[in-house]
Amino acid sequence: MGCAFLITDSASELRNILPDGGALLGLDLGTKTIGIATSDAGWRFATAGKTLARGKFGRDREALAAMIKERGVKAIVIGLPRNMDGSEGPRAQASRAYARNLSQAFELPVLLWDERWSTQSAESAMIGQDMSRAKRAERIDSHAAAVILQGALDALAGNAF
Repeated sequence: MGCAFLITDSASELRNILPDGGALLGLDLGTKTIGIATSDAGWRFATAGKTLARGKFGRDREALAAMIKERGVKAIVIGLPRNMDGSEGPRAQASRAYARNLSQAFELPVLLWDERWSTQSAESAMIGQDMSRAKRAERIDSHAAAVILQGALDALAGNAF
């Protein structure tokens, strides 16, 4: 339980407490939905998953608990919505509060990852796959979670710039 309750903005700090890797859960927190992605245990690939309708924390926790157990998740990566100048506003503070709640609920470390441009990157990728507007709207949050998680995975692997 040594790494329980750790919340960090540093990929290297997370790498130090999880030297053997392990599956990660990536979350893109919206006001109405939570986009979800998962990684492989070797921290190479992020895969878009479900989009969860956001409700009260207790309901979110139950849905996430099932995924964490099923995938053997070792840590959670949450998108941190910074302003373009790098400052943090109310949405970033709400994400930090959600991270604290998740870290305590699951006794897992949480990495807060800068999510600027994640939704735009996800949408561009889906357009590149010739995905219809309706399908993009349905899947954008989970694809944004995958973009966030992949950025963190690249940093964890030492490939981030």
